[in-house]
Amino acid sequence: MELDGAAADPEALRALALVNYGHFTTMRVEDGRVRGLAAHLERLRRDCRAVFDAELDLDGVRRHLGRAVAGSAAGGGAPLIVRVTVFDPALDLGRPSAPAAPRVLVTTRPAGPLAPPPMRVVSVPYERDAPAVKHTGLFGALHARRTAQRGGFDDALFLGRDELVSEGPTWNVGFVDADGTVVWPAAEVLPGVTMELLRRHHPHVVTPVTREAAHGMRAAFATNAGIGVRAVTAIDTAPFPPDDPVLAALRETYRSLPADPVRAA
Repeated sequence: MELDGAAADPEALRALALVNYGHFTTMRVEDGRVRGLAAHLERLRRDCRAVFDAELDLDGVRRHLGRAVAGSAAGGGAPLIVRVTVFDPALDLGRPSAPAAPRVLVTTRPAGPLAPPPMRVVSVPYERDAPAVKHTGLFGALHARRTAQRGGFDDALFLGRDELVSEGPTWNVGFVDADGTVVWPAAEVLPGVTMELLRRHHPHVVTPVTREAAHGMRAAFATNAGIGVRAVTAIDTAPFPPDDPVLAALRETYRSLPADPVRAA
């Protein structure tokens, strides 16, 4: 764990732990490379403006990222999940409008398999605060996940106030319709990097999806940088196959995407 390229000072982390105001991106590093690295960096730039009204030094972020990956005990080739969190240790709970001086925290952990086992999800009414921002306020999303798991499911699938399908707690959701077309829900969601990469390289449509329409799809899947494309085998009581050929094609598309080196040349 490093803060601005040096060992993180516990005192500096107090604001993140106690105030929890910031934003982040999470990426999968394999052999020192990241799919969609430019998109992750652009997300950090965009969200820093939205959250702190400040510009982020992306060259510095990339240096910190490269240092953390190189220094990780698992950095000898094993895949890593790397999270880059931007926050201001001096942020005051009573006056968050004060000019901010965001800093960059980089943490690493071993990555799981790129295609984890299929999962079963339950639909729940929930909308993330500021859904376009990947912010650190995860209580509502994790509470929904916890409730779903205690009810016998693997995760939750969110429905907006308009009762349309949106996203999962930490992933985007997509579907395959009866004709084999990939369908992404039109909703206020986090613009996930994996989803965006797949949209650029695989034919699809974006349209509103009701819960009933979701139940009637041919297949369903979840995406994020850590898991790639993960099959969803049930939404509520509606079952889906784990091995639809379109899911295999999406995985192949994602795996074939070029990855950029974490360390700039």
